[in-house]
Amino acid sequence: MSIITTTHLNFRGDARPALDFYRSVFGGDITASSYADFGMPADAPGAEGLVFGMLASPSGFRLMAYDIPHQTGDSVAHAGSTTRENGMTITDQPAFVSVRGETLDEIQHYWGSLTEGATVIEPLATSPWSAGFGMLTDRFGVTWILDVAA
Repeated sequence: MSIITTTHLNFRGDARPALDFYRSVFGGDITASSYADFGMPADAPGAEGLVFGMLASPSGFRLMAYDIPHQTGDSVAHAGSTTRENGMTITDQPAFVSVRGETLDEIQHYWGSLTEGATVIEPLATSPWSAGFGMLTDRFGVTWILDVAA
């Protein structure tokens, strides 16, 4: 028996542009359905928001995205914050997304794309446990940890 764990991110009206951005980083195909697709009147506020969104790439990367009903505005403003102070990660976010690759080249590629509009918390560099480790919060307020498998 096996299971698949998929990160499911909640947004405030920008799930679709977030999925498009993540597809530009990781590749793959998006499946998406709006609230209007599920019967909400098309002219109702929030009808264009995603009730279901998923990105799946051939490499195995999977991510789901959802627009919280009746919550619009800047997802970044509601995401909390993460910083590094005195060698410690300080955060009020309940979760990060971790991407671990097999080579530094692979991780550098993803890192280079995810940093567009992001706040870098820990630059991608060699660490005691990895040939490459970095942390950033992207333009949608999602904090990512990228590293190379030991």
